[in-house]
Amino acid sequence: MFDIECDVLEGLEPYALEEIRERFGRLCSSMTLQPGRIRALYAGELRQVLRLRSVLAAYLVITYDVPRPRALLGHQHFTRLLKTLEMVRSLSRPELYRTLRLSAAGEDSSVLIRLKETLAHHTGLAIAPDEGDLLIRLRRTISRDGWEVLVRLSPRPLATREWRVCNWPGSLNATLASVMMRLTQPSATDRVLNVACGSGTLLIERLFLSPARLAIGCDLDLEALRCAQRNLEAAGFAKVARLEQWDATSLPLETGSVDVLCADLPFGQLIGSHRSNEILYPRLIAESARVAAPGARMCLLTHEVRLMERVFEQYAGVWALTNVVRVRTGGMTPRVYLARRTTAPLS
Repeated sequence: MFDIECDVLEGLEPYALEEIRERFGRLCSSMTLQPGRIRALYAGELRQVLRLRSVLAAYLVITYDVPRPRALLGHQHFTRLLKTLEMVRSLSRPELYRTLRLSAAGEDSSVLIRLKETLAHHTGLAIAPDEGDLLIRLRRTISRDGWEVLVRLSPRPLATREWRVCNWPGSLNATLASVMMRLTQPSATDRVLNVACGSGTLLIERLFLSPARLAIGCDLDLEALRCAQRNLEAAGFAKVARLEQWDATSLPLETGSVDVLCADLPFGQLIGSHRSNEILYPRLIAESARVAAPGARMCLLTHEVRLMERVFEQYAGVWALTNVVRVRTGGMTPRVYLARRTTAPLS
């Protein structure tokens, strides 16, 4: 039985918990939620935890009944710690581990510097000043009568996808993208359109969840589409998805031909402006309504909350808003809007 803790974007805890339950069922027990965290006892294979797509990072938690971190340098506790590190490192390719990082309150104290240096010596890893491949966190237990060592189960956070070989300004967090696409209740018969697709995060995460009858990403920026193409190739989806240089407000698609629409809309900060969004959002929602089949699902992310709500009020007859999720990411609190296309004609 393993004690596991997962970092989650605040606001997405229930959806990450849902994925954990779906994947592991009775293998997980004693699950607790806190803002940005899920903790559980897990009776399965640790490598399977690395398949989670809605969590930022996963850690193995080891509790030590010691009053101070100095005791971790003792033979019994240190041997146990080294065995834990060896087990975690065995989950990934050896060459992915080159550096070590110990994160703790007071990590510059002489005791923790010694602990860090001793760990580096025994593991053969170089000490990293910031993010390390082997990340170890040290903190007091809730009861404050012992200490917990948390060892990240992967060389990089789970949110850092291997398929992302091309970064694009303002790229969407992949765990958020995965949750957004789960909210659309993916089906293999879906005809999916990712408008303003950028580097393709939503499209790629959708295809990891389920095949699709049709998967298209469109963007006006040719460089963004080239970036998305590289990511699709790295993810293994280049042959099952199309990329098109289309205007999201004037799509060359037949009326009622799409089952799922999704977009990470410009926030008006890094990309676009509030003034341009005032024009873009209503046009995009109207055009999406035209190409959407009756009952089609639409999932959008934006920080332009007031504008988005006004637009949905304007198109309440054709788009029924079914869920709004507030999430904290990148120092902002954007919202995910999930809507369903009604059978009303677009006036």
